[in-house]
Amino acid sequence: MIILIGFCIVTICVLGGFVFGGGHLLVLIHPNELIIIGGGAIGALIIMSPRKVLIDIVKGLMTCIKGTPHNRAAYEDLLKVLYELFLIGRRNGMIALEEHVLDPANSSIFKKYPLFSNNPEAVEFLCGSLRPIIDGKVKPDQLRLLLDTEIEQLEIESHAPISVLAKTADSMPGFGIVAAVLGIIITMASIAGAVEEIGKEVAAALVGTFLGILLAYGFLNPLATNLEFVTAAELEYIKCIASCVTGFAGGMAPVTAVELGRRGLSSELRPTAEEMEEMFKSVKLEK
Repeated sequence: MIILIGFCIVTICVLGGFVFGGGHLLVLIHPNELIIIGGGAIGALIIMSPRKVLIDIVKGLMTCIKGTPHNRAAYEDLLKVLYELFLIGRRNGMIALEEHVLDPANSSIFKKYPLFSNNPEAVEFLCGSLRPIIDGKVKPDQLRLLLDTEIEQLEIESHAPISVLAKTADSMPGFGIVAAVLGIIITMASIAGAVEEIGKEVAAALVGTFLGILLAYGFLNPLATNLEFVTAAELEYIKCIASCVTGFAGGMAPVTAVELGRRGLSSELRPTAEEMEEMFKSVKLEK
């Protein structure tokens, strides 16, 4: 919602300044310019992007518009589900977590925390982190290396949509110039016409340059930056899981392992020690 408000502010300020300066909005309406600029940008985006990157761009832009789900409430659910899993693992042995890790969709623990269970990437990462411990395939000090490798790959994949979107934004002024040049070509073909008509055609050509620059610096580049923050928030969520799991696997008490993750959160998202204590009091373990 905030990002839509920002777009509205950009549009109102630019067009409002144009109107107050004596311009008429109708002179900016030239569908042919939008077809050239928009079509060229979409085509370039498709050319430079593998299928997965295109899908990630669409998903990322939808998240940008809706707002990142990794808010304080989401982290509270995460810390509570980790605490409950660690308590059960400490009390009943790691084998007691097998039913939740192997079938997370039907896990009675995960169902209690919808903000976490509705995040399939986070659920998959947590289950994938706990599975080697349950199976006894890795030692605690080896788990950190496994998770770091996975997180490093996630960072590489998350950067691809940002890079492609930023390059598309950088190409917009160029497509605007293409539209302007094509408009000038059309104008030169009718140079013998009335002066008023020539003036309109030159104005239409200049609109292409205007739209290319506006779309690049007023919309796409800000979107790319916002997408960078969104993907960074997703990675921080995953890193919090990794810190807590490796702490628990290394022998930390459940509350200490979760505290390790809490201390790594930003001040905006981090609950206080007192708040976390109250959160854990509300956790009811299964019989």
